[in-house]
Amino acid sequence: MENAQTENGTSPRKTFFNLSVFEFLTFLRRGVFYTFMINYLFTLMNSVTSTAALGTLNMIASSLGQNLLWGRICDKRKIRAKLIVAGETIAAFAYVIVFLSHTALINIGAPYLAGLSIIFGLSILEFFWSMSDVGWAALLTDVTTTSNRGRVIGAMNFIASLGRMVGILFAGFLYGGGEGFRNGTIFYIVTALLLAGAALMAFTSRTMKPKQATPQQMAAKETRPQETKPDTQNQKAYSLFLLSLILIVLGAACINQIFLLFIKLPEGLNSSDSQMSLVLSAWTVGGMIASLAGGRLSDRFGRIKILLVGLGFAIITPLLYPLASNVPLMALVYGLNGVSFWTIQTVGLVFAGDLIPRDRRGRLLSRFNTVIALSWGPAGFLIGGPLADLQVNLYGRSPHAAYVNVFYVSSIIVLVGTILFILRVARPKRK
Repeated sequence: MENAQTENGTSPRKTFFNLSVFEFLTFLRRGVFYTFMINYLFTLMNSVTSTAALGTLNMIASSLGQNLLWGRICDKRKIRAKLIVAGETIAAFAYVIVFLSHTALINIGAPYLAGLSIIFGLSILEFFWSMSDVGWAALLTDVTTTSNRGRVIGAMNFIASLGRMVGILFAGFLYGGGEGFRNGTIFYIVTALLLAGAALMAFTSRTMKPKQATPQQMAAKETRPQETKPDTQNQKAYSLFLLSLILIVLGAACINQIFLLFIKLPEGLNSSDSQMSLVLSAWTVGGMIASLAGGRLSDRFGRIKILLVGLGFAIITPLLYPLASNVPLMALVYGLNGVSFWTIQTVGLVFAGDLIPRDRRGRLLSRFNTVIALSWGPAGFLIGGPLADLQVNLYGRSPHAAYVNVFYVSSIIVLVGTILFILRVARPKRK
């Protein structure tokens, strides 16, 4: 990116630096807030399925916002950065409202309702916040080209992973058995990070002026009318890619919430908050390596080959969780899972960017974001949580045995999605 002009005519170095700082702040915030949120909700609600409702409702609200509204506005108005600024600002004030609402319910002795207030409050927020997600995906695709997209997006995800790791480490100290959420410390730190990110993007948007096309470029465009026509072959490949990705994400993510509870079980690792942060940090370190290497390798060897490597790790790692007998070994295995997830997300976005025409990026990238958002909670709510609760409550299995069985189901679902990807996307020839 340093050696090529971006599509909108801005300075590549300056654009990359500003976007990098924003990405770091975004994932620092996510690491601080969401690392222990599932555990906190479980202490309030005492149900795996109920805690998974957080990500499920968030995903539904985000999908509705992106696909029905923000993606269309993004394409029609070409306002990538402004959508990000608006989304981050709305979220900052909404976090304060959610905190105050849940605190009021705790004070009157209604912890379950307090958990619901967090879930529904963040879900309503997500409808508006999703404008930031679609704006970011479209903006990142705009400022890259086919030749450097893998390298740049990989570097961005490396920075995202670094921010998340720092956030996770802070979360280990801030959580304090739930006190960090109850007293508002985590909520207010997140609010400050959101406002900082919005201010940075507002400043960045002033320097990102569209580049005027030269007469030669206009003439070239007129002589190539086929570029404005939909590439039906690529659109079909994109649809099949999303279909296989749905199965892959559902399978890989259905154990996300369960894993957080699994490593705290007395019959398992019985990990402390700091040990849990170590394991989660290993996942992030694996993701950092995969993001940086995966993007570059996809530019060199092809998107599909690198995607298949990530899918292989996604199939294998859940089978190894029950075999990890100590924290360092679990950290290693979970680190490999981080490699799989970030390879799929990084190279998947690069692959999608290659297939999607510029004038439909907002709408079609909204669909990609929707599929990736299945990892937030719907997979756990629809698959992992019910399977675990059913085994424990109906068949009398121990939580440890129930969670292990769900790990096996996860690998099977990812395998099915991988086979579909190989047969319908990887093997057929595309443009």
